[in-house]
Parts: sequence; C-alpha cells; structure tokens
Amino acid sequence: MSSRAPALPALLVLEDGRSFSGSSFGAAGETFGEAVFSTGMTGYQETLTDPSYHRQVVVMTAPHVGNTGMNDEDRESDRIWVAGYVVRDPARVASNWRSQRSLDEELREQGVVGIAGVDTRALTRHLRERGAMRVAISTIETDPGALLKRVLESTEMTGANLSEGVSTSQAYVVPAVGERRFTVASIDLGIQANTPRMMSERGIEVHVLPATASIQDVLAVSPDALFFSNGPGDPAASTGQVELLRAALERGLPYFGICFGNQLFGRALGFGTYKLKYGHRGINQPVLDRTTGKVEVTAHNHGFAVQWPDGVPLGDGVSTPYGRATVSHVCLNDDVVEGLELRDDDGNLRSFSVQYHPEAAAGPHDAAYLFDRFVQLMEGRD
Repeated sequence: MSSRAPALPALLVLEDGRSFSGSSFGAAGETFGEAVFSTGMTGYQETLTDPSYHRQVVVMTAPHVGNTGMNDEDRESDRIWVAGYVVRDPARVASNWRSQRSLDEELREQGVVGIAGVDTRALTRHLRERGAMRVAISTIETDPGALLKRVLESTEMTGANLSEGVSTSQAYVVPAVGERRFTVASIDLGIQANTPRMMSERGIEVHVLPATASIQDVLAVSPDALFFSNGPGDPAASTGQVELLRAALERGLPYFGICFGNQLFGRALGFGTYKLKYGHRGINQPVLDRTTGKVEVTAHNHGFAVQWPDGVPLGDGVSTPYGRATVSHVCLNDDVVEGLELRDDDGNLRSFSVQYHPEAAAGPHDAAYLFDRFVQLMEGRD
C-alpha cells in the first residue's frame, strides 16, 4: 500500500437532514447521488464497477472493506461507476496474491469521493426506516446545513433516464466459445462483462448493441433471440427500449432480460413499475423460482420493481397482446416480483426475465441455470 497524507475530515449529509462525520476515503472533493446500501460481504470490486450503480452512493454493510485490494481481472466494466462510497473500517493493507493496488488508491485515481469511519450500521438502519434518499459526501464543506441545501437541489433518481449514458457507443461482438450455435442481439443498458462471457461459453455469439439501437439494428444481426441487460435509472423513463422490445415481441423474437431488462419487459407487457423503499442490493437475496419450487440465493442491485396488477394473485396469469404473462420468481423477503414469463396459447415459453443477476460475478452462482434456459428457449424456436 502506498503512503499518503493523513485523511481529511469528511461529512455525509442525507436529504432528511441526518449527518455523519468521518474521514476521507478515496478522492477528496464533493459528490452527490442516491444513498443505497449493499449487503454483500465480498465482491466490492464488482459492485464498484457495475454500471447499475451509476449516480448512487453505496453504503457497505460489511464492516471491513478493501482487504483483497483491486485487480484488473474482476472488473465488470472499464471504470468505477458509483457516485460515492461509504465504509466503516477500510483495510489498512491489501493482502491478496492477485491484488495490484489498494482500494483507496483506485478510488483516488478514478476521482471517486468516499468516506470512512462512519457508523454504517446506524446509517443502514436509517435508510431501511426512511428509504433510499439523496445524499452528499464532502471534504470541502464542514457545515451540515449548507451541504443539506445543495443536496435538496440535486437530481432525484425517479424519472432519470441513465442507461444511455453508461451504454457502449459502438456495437461489438463477443464470439462464441467453440462452435457457434446461436446469435443473440444484446442491448447494453449497463451490461456487466460476465454476462456476454457466460453466454459465449454456451456457444452463443453475442452482438452487444448500444442502448439507442433500433429494431432494424437488432434484425440486422439476424439474431435467434434478443437480450436486455441490467442498468441504472427509472424504467418509466426508458420509453425507447420498451418500444424496441414490443417490436421484437410482435415479430416473435424470443427474449431474455435481467434486472433492468425485467422491468422493461414488464412495461412492454403493459405492467407498471414503482420505486422500492430502499431496494435490493447485495449477493445474498433469497428468491423462489415458482416454476421449479427451488429457492436460490441471488445477487441483486435494483431500486425499482414490476407492479403486478392489483387483485390478480401471483399464481394467475395475465393476457397481453403477445401472450400470457405469469410471475415466475418472487423475493422471499418481501414478495417483490423477481421474474416474468411469457407463453403462447399452447403454453410454450416465448420469453422470460429475472430481476436479479444470474451472471453473479463474485457469486453466488445458484441462478446460472437461467443461461441454459435461454439456450433451451432458442433451441425450441420454430
């Protein structure tokens, strides 16, 4: 670990006025975003580089963070996306044979403002009770009242269209490993590197397209199916992607979506979406697969969810212009819809989605079978 000057005092202020004092961790300066907490005990590098965390200040519930340092192999994108980082006890020394630099060094190099020495247990309990909210971290402003005023002037997550800002600007191809069996058009809404990797390992050639891709761009690669990735922002603000998905469903193109792709699938089918009080974030969320009865421990990062129609039991289906939709997965903590299926009149699976991350870099790997289900969906296409 490289030497550095003593850490500056740092201040964290939430939009409801509660404040926490600590010391600078990472870059000095100021940052604004939405305060959320992640319950993962490991995988902080994957969390930091997940584009779904764009404009979010992440509070780590695990008390010790940074023990294994940072490397160039475990990144889920080419940069850190979190707007800020909050930890209790950062590691003084990075100790792992794969470590190339410390977490503190990486945060400083990429200009990510963080705060350490915070009672993250109290902060997390506050967010659970009051909900995710706007926040600022500053090593410049020492007056909580003055910083609060600027927090209240900052942008909210509701209504934010963020996926196009984290998407690739140019299409690229991830070739199939071994023999190419299928071709998939993948819309990058904030895709993690492990997602096309897991598809390619199953013989899928993945054409990763920008978030602004049209149905003509999708059809140009002659895909066997369409895929929507995870990503940040309010799904109600992503109307272009919903229109693209509806056009694909009208043409009978099979579809698989994860996380943000699940929310957009719900909206394409005619359902609403809503903002969760404090969201699901971490790698230890229990989900029931209603199609098999199995419980999976899964990786989540979402602050919005699909609104199942009022008065319709989760076990019943709903007719849509594209087939019959059902809830395939539910969260066992709060019954949030965690997956959807679309079947034709004969009961054949046409498309499906899940709210969590089956690529689960950093684990767990209970949900990896969903990529096999995607292959089976394409195998059964006429």
